[in-house]
Amino acid sequence: MILTVTLNTALDITYRVASLRPHASHRVSEVIERPGGKGVNVARVLAALGHEVTVTGFAGGGTGRAVRDGLAGTGGLTDALVPVAGATRRTIAVVDEHSGDTTQLNEPGPQIAPAEWAAFLDRYAGLLSGASAVALCGSLPPGVPVGAYAGLIRTARSVGVPVLLDTSGEPLRRGVAARPDIIKPNADELAELTGSHDPLRATEAARRRGAHTVITSLGPNGLLASTPEGRWRVIPPAREHGNPTGAGDSAVAGLLSGLLDRLPWPDRLTRAVALSAATVRSPTAGDFDRGVYERLLARLSVTAA
Repeated sequence: MILTVTLNTALDITYRVASLRPHASHRVSEVIERPGGKGVNVARVLAALGHEVTVTGFAGGGTGRAVRDGLAGTGGLTDALVPVAGATRRTIAVVDEHSGDTTQLNEPGPQIAPAEWAAFLDRYAGLLSGASAVALCGSLPPGVPVGAYAGLIRTARSVGVPVLLDTSGEPLRRGVAARPDIIKPNADELAELTGSHDPLRATEAARRRGAHTVITSLGPNGLLASTPEGRWRVIPPAREHGNPTGAGDSAVAGLLSGLLDRLPWPDRLTRAVALSAATVRSPTAGDFDRGVYERLLARLSVTAA
């Protein structure tokens, strides 16, 4: 079982409009509501790939109920979310059909009480006993300690469970110091962590700070990987146009799936890039276009970095 942790779960709402214009009214052509948050997106992609996955984190209020109802219909996915008094946040994605661009609005999340955080820590420790890998993903809701991910990494490492960390800012900086097995920042997050805007130098700097392996998302330019076994780059043959929301989460799913399938790093990276690009072609995060995924798997190549 793969465990994904989403401390700041969300109800993802996607609006599609003909053209997004500031200071104007818009007619929405389509509305889609789905369970969201980075780790939830990762879990749904893993389930679609045939893996058993458990989702934990927090859920509360009417939006929390909607998230849990949405997860209930996903085969291979177990809901282990911890109930809280506050309402789960919403994230709003507005897709401009003319330009293909997406505008994202993210609420901060509910205030987590000390007793709720303690209940989560108990749930997390129990779930680790059956986990083959854990992904710690996304932002922290108010009330959760800024060093939360560092503590969760240490707990997982103490029982021999590999950890992938996908977050940003101070939670990433503190988390790296706890020596996660993999981190997956984008180029901006990596530059903020290391102070270097050269991705190759920055990946090496992040490894010196404690990360065992650094996988850097470069948007439409693919992935850059720095591992103990070597450094590689994967670049898609062409840019996929669509909604990029959740593309990085699908890359995380590809990396975890490749880990469990014991693939060599080049094959893990091509799987991650193919899933990421196929998610851009899907209307919502947490899904991917299987035809695009299979086509890209056959076309992607890996080069030494």
